[in-house]
Amino acid sequence: MKSALNLMAKLVFLLALIYGCYGELQDLSGKVFVIPMATSTSHVKLHANVSEPISAMTMCQRFNSEQERGQSLFSLATQSYDNDLLLYKRSMGVYRVHIRGVSLDFISLPDSKNEWISICWTWDSKSGLTQLWVNGKRSARRILKPDTSVTGTPSIMLVQEQDSYGGGFDVSQSFEGEVTDVHFWDSVISPCEIQLYMELNRFTPGNILNWKALEFTVEGKVFIEKSEFRSECYNY
Repeated sequence: MKSALNLMAKLVFLLALIYGCYGELQDLSGKVFVIPMATSTSHVKLHANVSEPISAMTMCQRFNSEQERGQSLFSLATQSYDNDLLLYKRSMGVYRVHIRGVSLDFISLPDSKNEWISICWTWDSKSGLTQLWVNGKRSARRILKPDTSVTGTPSIMLVQEQDSYGGGFDVSQSFEGEVTDVHFWDSVISPCEIQLYMELNRFTPGNILNWKALEFTVEGKVFIEKSEFRSECYNY
């Protein structure tokens, strides 16, 4: 009996260790990540099962901040590139995207302090065409890193920019505010789907990252709180 109990205890410990490493699967509908202060440690690590190279993608999220300085919104690093896919807000209305370490800026896009901003970023490696949608307004299409793909095991972070794989955070680049409704697709979703996302209407959730079934771990001063959006507004 004692040996059986010891075996059971070891099994429980092993399962806790495994699930602790891979995060916690949660439906975050009507919830937000709150990051109340800038630090070089607080972050949200997103766990995604990415088995194939990423040759096209769409990433959407909503954020609210009172800061005008530069802030990291979404960071995907691999062992090859710390800025494999990075969305960085440089200043008010100016957003910088990185793909495989190469960057370009989108300017004069909608922005305001202490207001919710809905943003989607698309990229197709066949053409290299990439663009942003911010609060329903589409940027010009630009070309960045055609004929390539993101390969390797990704390390995906919110609210921090990775200057090394899984770390290298800089407090001056950290996000301070609230983040919600993060989705990621391994395709360029249609303009109609993006508009549905922008308008809080029914849309197809991300197949790589899905806010309604998100696996994540948090570190430092990151809190999960109710959004001011009423839960019945989330129809997807």
